[in-house]
Amino acid sequence: MNTEILGIIAMFVLTLLLAIPLGKYISNVYLGKKTFFDPIFNPIEKIFFKISGINVTKEMNWKQHLVALLSLNVIWFVLGMIILLCQGWLPLNPDNNPNMSPDLAFNTSISFLVNCDLQHYSGESGVSYLSQLYLMFLQFVSAGIGLAVGAVLFNALKERTTENLGNFYNYFIKSCLRILLPISLIVAVILLFNGTPMTFEGKQTMTTLQGETVQVSTGPVAAFTAIKHVGTNGGGFFGANSAHPFENPNYLTNIVQMIAQMIIPFAMVFALGFYLNRKKLSWMIFGVMTIGFLALVIPTVHAEMNGNPAITQMGIDTTSGATEGKEVRFGAAASGYWSIATTVISTGSVNSMHDSAMPLSGMMQLLAMMVSCFYGGCGVGILNFYIFIILAVFISGLMVGRTPEFLGKKIEAREMKIAMLIALLHPFLILVGTALSTGFPELGASTLNNPGFHGFSEILYEFTSSAANNGSGFEGLGDNNPWWNISTGIILLLSRFLPIIGPIAIAGILASKKHIPESAGTLKTDTSTFGLMIFAVIFIIAALSFFPALTLGPIAEYFTLY
Repeated sequence: MNTEILGIIAMFVLTLLLAIPLGKYISNVYLGKKTFFDPIFNPIEKIFFKISGINVTKEMNWKQHLVALLSLNVIWFVLGMIILLCQGWLPLNPDNNPNMSPDLAFNTSISFLVNCDLQHYSGESGVSYLSQLYLMFLQFVSAGIGLAVGAVLFNALKERTTENLGNFYNYFIKSCLRILLPISLIVAVILLFNGTPMTFEGKQTMTTLQGETVQVSTGPVAAFTAIKHVGTNGGGFFGANSAHPFENPNYLTNIVQMIAQMIIPFAMVFALGFYLNRKKLSWMIFGVMTIGFLALVIPTVHAEMNGNPAITQMGIDTTSGATEGKEVRFGAAASGYWSIATTVISTGSVNSMHDSAMPLSGMMQLLAMMVSCFYGGCGVGILNFYIFIILAVFISGLMVGRTPEFLGKKIEAREMKIAMLIALLHPFLILVGTALSTGFPELGASTLNNPGFHGFSEILYEFTSSAANNGSGFEGLGDNNPWWNISTGIILLLSRFLPIIGPIAIAGILASKKHIPESAGTLKTDTSTFGLMIFAVIFIIAALSFFPALTLGPIAEYFTLY
């Protein structure tokens, strides 16, 4: 077997093997059970809660959880705007990077706040070290918010009737301190020992292979790169993201970063099974997600390894695959695998330029974000999948003539209305934004560097990436202007918080209902048959919503190659 393919398989298998015990650990953290790190973190948590005055024993209903979540985010947004608008005058700016414009600061602050990290600036020249540190803080807390709402969902799915779903601040602090911080520290140390910079000095003088002297940006890169992957954030310290040799020096760091961005989304699926003592359910969910992931990644790796037929016809050797926009230290296969993993998981980091990918690869990257429920980001991935579970339960109940139930709770009209609104919100935001930008060229299409089908794909990708809280981009698009900054900023807000509010509302409503014990007439939701039903619902919704747009972009571009 090709060594590149073996490397991809090894990355996936190793991630899975690490994710299962991590899922057990996450479950124990949220259940309040004893863990290995208790002697370290218990005193720190007690000090923090004492200073802040937070009573972690006071439980909240689903509405109070959402109020706490939204209040924290408003404070972080305002602070981010102040720092970005004034960074040129603030300390820790050795390269004298200027203040951001208001529209760019608006987009950047929201983007990192919502765990998207869409960057309409180049990292090394667009922000100061102080801004980078604050953005790194947002990478921690945005991921912690996602994990905390995942914990609220876990609590709501327990087999009992209640309105009390734990304490949001307790879940949030435990997520940041006990889950994100230790893993990020391990990843950062590995990166540091492989050459990733960790300094507060400014540009450094270096000599190139040609003997020329150049000024090269450095900074606290190792810490930033670690949490950008562990927290499924994706924002790059440098404009080239993980294609930059300082962010991703070699194939070992590429493997580490690949595992880092996938491990918590994997682990959260298994944590659900451990938390509810329903391991079969978690394996069903993981199986559906993995089938979807493989359906996206296999065609992508195949397309990138085969290269561009138009270039082959010119007599150019393409045995190394489609190498445009890729780093030779990783290769076409590993870059193709990364491109789907980062879009499926909503990390959005890149180790190659997606704009240079083959047309069908670009389509698979788009589909990964359009579906937005195969693994997903920290915590929120399981929320997105939960919506499709509710839809599948309701449809299955209608098909077999049984009352729709999930984990002993009846699915009724109110829950279905919320689920349908959230399921349709995602394509609505993507397609409306794309339509406005193409229908009024002076708004969006005027900034394209590529005409025709590929230019349309760039516009579609920008809004898809924003709506999926992904942050990667087809970088042929000139996106740093008021239209792109404001329009994507609004979509970032709506696509982050409404898909959190909806599932938590459904979970809270169901938790307050009477629990119905399983019987012979209960629809089993942990079987492969039900898993197939969920996959069918996901496929039908994605196909009906997005196929026309994909036809105008990557599919049409694919046929131009032949």
